[in-house]
Amino acid sequence: MIKKNKTSNKKELSPEEREELLRTLKTRFEKKMNYHKDLEWTKVQAKLEANIGKLWSLNEMEKTGGEPDVVGYDKITDEYIFL
Repeated sequence: MIKKNKTSNKKELSPEEREELLRTLKTRFEKKMNYHKDLEWTKVQAKLEANIGKLWSLNEMEKTGGEPDVVGYDKITDEYIFL
C-alpha cells in the first residue's frame, strides 16, 4: 500500500514494499553485472535508502513493467543512473 506522508505530502512505500523493491533491484543488478561492472550494490542500496522519493519513483517504473536497472554513476552529482 502506497501512503502519503501526512506532514510532507510526499508519496512513500511501506517498509515491506521498500524491502521487496530492493530485493527485486538487487536480483536484477546481480543478473546483469556486465552492465555495471564498476558499481557495488551496497553503495547503490545505501543511496536509495537515503532517498525514499527515488525508491518511490523506481517502484512506479517497476509497476508499469519498466524493470529499472542501474546503468551508471554520475560523479558530479553523486547519483546512480537508472533506466
